[in-house]
Amino acid sequence: MRQVVLRFLPALLVILISDSVLAGEVQVAVAANFTAPMKLIAADFQNETGHRAVLTFGATGKLYAQISNGAPFDVFLAADVETPAKLEKEGAAVDGSRFTYATGKLVLWSAKSGMVDEQGEVLGTGNFRHLAIASPKLAPYGAAAIETLTRLGLLARLEPKLVQGESLGQAYSFIATGNAELGFIALSQVYQAGKVKSGSAWRVPEAFHAPIRQDAVLLTRASANPAAVQLLTFLKTDKARAVIRSFGYES
Repeated sequence: MRQVVLRFLPALLVILISDSVLAGEVQVAVAANFTAPMKLIAADFQNETGHRAVLTFGATGKLYAQISNGAPFDVFLAADVETPAKLEKEGAAVDGSRFTYATGKLVLWSAKSGMVDEQGEVLGTGNFRHLAIASPKLAPYGAAAIETLTRLGLLARLEPKLVQGESLGQAYSFIATGNAELGFIALSQVYQAGKVKSGSAWRVPEAFHAPIRQDAVLLTRASANPAAVQLLTFLKTDKARAVIRSFGYES
């Protein structure tokens, strides 16, 4: 028995070494609103390809600054279309690699049941101390929140109540912990199994702000990285799109 094992050991070692050589790693900068779906997609991607996606989450503007300053990212999943296009123009992203992987939805949310009505009329009452948003300069969802308040004619009145998070994750934390009674975040942050999973919410009509199209792009440093190229391809598969839609995005 021992001789049989020893006989096949070289072949087994070749297989193991081949697998380790073929398996790659891709460093991914991901907009904060896409945290939950991207974690699931990364797990599926590793199961199907063997490649490992290392994820870093943050505000689109902040991630852009890191990329511009040489941060070693391979793929960028932004929360807008302008930032990836800018990276292409600057030569930091591969021309022709950019595509829209999701279209996001804005929601006014409170961790408290009954706080936010289905028409968002609570905004007009002003019966709250703090309204959380992500930084409009760093996060497209923050810019969409400002557009919405402007459309409603409430920006000037509610501006003193605004508390800004650096990213959508921080804005969500303000609301979830009660430091802000309500706020504008991505629907994906509170959406599960076809409904808002807790608290109360108003889904902001798409006409109230510019479309939140989110583009992905391959960064120049990773143009020869098979794992990075395959991740972008995987984002277009039916399996990945199903995950994206399950969090309330259009894919």
